[in-house]
Amino acid sequence: MNTSAPDPFQDIRPYHDQEAPEVIQRIITHPELIDAICKFRFPQIHNLMGFILRPLIRRKLHAQFSNIKTVNEFQSQISFYMARMIKTSTDGFTVSGLENLDFSKPYLFVANHRDIAMDPAFVNYALYQAEQDTARIAIGDNLLQKPYVSDLMRLNKSFIVKRSAKGVREMMKALTELSAYINYSLLEEQRSIWIAQKEGRAKDGIDYTDPAIIKMFFMSRKKKSEGPSFSEVMNELNIVPVSISYEYDPCDELKAKEFHTIATEGSYKKPAFEDIKSIVNGISGYKGRVHLHFSAPLSGQLENADEVAQKIDQNILDNYCFYPSNWLALERLGGYDNLSGKPEITAQERKVFDERLSGYPEHYIPYILRMYANPILNSRGLINR
Repeated sequence: MNTSAPDPFQDIRPYHDQEAPEVIQRIITHPELIDAICKFRFPQIHNLMGFILRPLIRRKLHAQFSNIKTVNEFQSQISFYMARMIKTSTDGFTVSGLENLDFSKPYLFVANHRDIAMDPAFVNYALYQAEQDTARIAIGDNLLQKPYVSDLMRLNKSFIVKRSAKGVREMMKALTELSAYINYSLLEEQRSIWIAQKEGRAKDGIDYTDPAIIKMFFMSRKKKSEGPSFSEVMNELNIVPVSISYEYDPCDELKAKEFHTIATEGSYKKPAFEDIKSIVNGISGYKGRVHLHFSAPLSGQLENADEVAQKIDQNILDNYCFYPSNWLALERLGGYDNLSGKPEITAQERKVFDERLSGYPEHYIPYILRMYANPILNSRGLINR
């Protein structure tokens, strides 16, 4: 982008390389971030020993990040923590489908969404391990409640989706800007994009694509009498459906609590910074095995948003990896013995599942069983949305 010209996407785009050093200095000296790291790393002693620990954390952050000059250098540093997270919180991370991609092209990765931070992180780690450029990440402004969080996300190639926009006119303006940025990033800057298939996580385990997301991709390219057709734009964007499958969800209890509260009280008011808690749980919590699959890009005649959404759904469901946790949840629910495909489940796998459930309040169990069983039911067409 010509830096002498006005930047139409300045308030939503990721940070550029020339902005990285200043942003990094702002992040690593931010008192709230240092305090948050202190509480996370030393939960038992941060109150008593914080006055000693915080300066040590500040010094370590300075040593690790103060000399970083570019976004790629920052992500290379982050990759170390990603590798450690995979080692300590998973039983293995596997990837398939990279052979479907031609890395001379940028892609619009449209993915199912289970975890706020880890879904795009796993995609980018897979690309990084394949020695390819990482994708820019669509993230809702509801997650950017702290300035240092916004800085951290935008430094890590995130761009902002203005979910907080109010009123029809403001919402249409925000969506058109988002559409223009996605098209600009892909077609002009040749940078790939990751975006969830619908707004928010599939907390109930039911993955489906919202056609409104597909319409948004076309919004900034739509002309009354000229310009490319809908199908031409969809082909230009190189849409790649991405499936991510977790054996265990570190946030399953939080999600069950929300469903139970809605069922018993009629609504759920999210506590302040619950999303931040979900991010921390998602990063550090046990995930079991994790599998990521890249489908081939959509191509051919694509008539409308509903058709594109259906094709994305089919690819995501066809390549979803079902684990013993999914089948054991289905078994606990009962009534699905006729479904084929159930693998041999070891005594150890059953023990892990049973022990996990035994640690949760009894009234959360039905919701947790459903969120693990629903991917199988959805893949068999047994879910009514």
